[in-house]
Amino acid sequence: MSSSKIPQVLLKSSSNQCSMPVIALGTAADTNTSNRETTKVAVIEAIKLGYRHFDTASFYGSEEALGEAIAEATQLGLIKSREELFITSKLWLTDNFPHLVLPALQKSLQRLKLEYLDLYLIHWPISVKPGDWETPYTEDLITTFDLKGVWIAMEQCQKLGLAKSIGVSNFTCKKLEDLLSFATIPPSVNQVEMNPAWHQKKLKEFCDSKGIIITAFSPLAAKGASWGSNVVMDSEILKEIAEAHGRTIAQVCLRWLHEQGVTIAAKSYNKERMKQNLEIFDWSLTRDDHKNIDQIQQIRVNNGPVVFFANLWDGET
Repeated sequence: MSSSKIPQVLLKSSSNQCSMPVIALGTAADTNTSNRETTKVAVIEAIKLGYRHFDTASFYGSEEALGEAIAEATQLGLIKSREELFITSKLWLTDNFPHLVLPALQKSLQRLKLEYLDLYLIHWPISVKPGDWETPYTEDLITTFDLKGVWIAMEQCQKLGLAKSIGVSNFTCKKLEDLLSFATIPPSVNQVEMNPAWHQKKLKEFCDSKGIIITAFSPLAAKGASWGSNVVMDSEILKEIAEAHGRTIAQVCLRWLHEQGVTIAAKSYNKERMKQNLEIFDWSLTRDDHKNIDQIQQIRVNNGPVVFFANLWDGET
C-alpha cells in the first residue's frame, strides 16, 4: 500500500500543525540482540509496505533498532529523509520527574540517532523511584507524581523543538481534566488500551470534546503477551463478522477502531499480517456489525506496570 493512501490526522497542539498517520507499527521488544535485529528488519519491511508512523518507548528497548532501521531505509532510498516518518516515543516511570524529562528525551533521541521526535508521551501517570528495578514494580517504589512539573518540562521539550508534539498515555478523564487546568500546551494525544472488548466510550467522548486524539494500543487485546488476553481473537461475534466480509478478525478490529475515529498502534513483525493491517481503508463495517460489537463483554487487559496502584483508573470504565 502506498503511504499516501494511509489517512492522517492533524495534531492541533503541535509546534507546526503536523499530521500523524492513523496507523503506526508498534515496536515493543526485548533488549537482546536477536530481537534488536528482528525489529530492525521488521521496520524496514514495514517502510517498504507503506508504514510511515512508528511507535516506540524507552521502556521497550527498541529505540536503537528503530534508529538503525531509519538510517538504513534512508541509505537504501526507501525514504528520502527522516522527515517522511512520524516517530513517537515515551517517558518512562523512573524518569517521570520534572528534572529528568529533558535528559530522558535526549537519551531517546541519542538511541534513535534523531534530532527530534514527532510525538513524545508521558507513558503512565505514575512516578517510580529512579533505578533499574524489576517490573512489575512493587508499591514501595511508587513516589509522588508531579504532573504539573512534568508537564511544564514536556512543554519545554516542544518549545526547544525536540518534540513537535507532546501528549500522554493511560490517562483517565479525571487526570486529563487536571492536566488541562494548567497546561499552556494541551496534550495532542492520549494513547490508551482500546479494542472491541474495551470500548473506552466515556474517555473517547471526553477526548473528542477537548480535541485530543486517541491512539489505541493493544487493538487485539495483546494476545500472546504475558499480560494479554484471547478475549478479542477468540470472539465468535468478531469471527462471524470477519467471515461475512472475507477479512481477518484483526482487520475487523482495526477497521472498527478506525470507524471510531481513533488512531492505532498495532504490533506485528509478520510481513503478511503487517500488510493486512494496512488493508482496512477501502471497506466498511455495517450498522449491524457495530451493534453486534457493542454486545462484546468488556474487560480491561492492561492494568499497569505496578503490582498495585490505587486510583490509577479513577473508577472509570
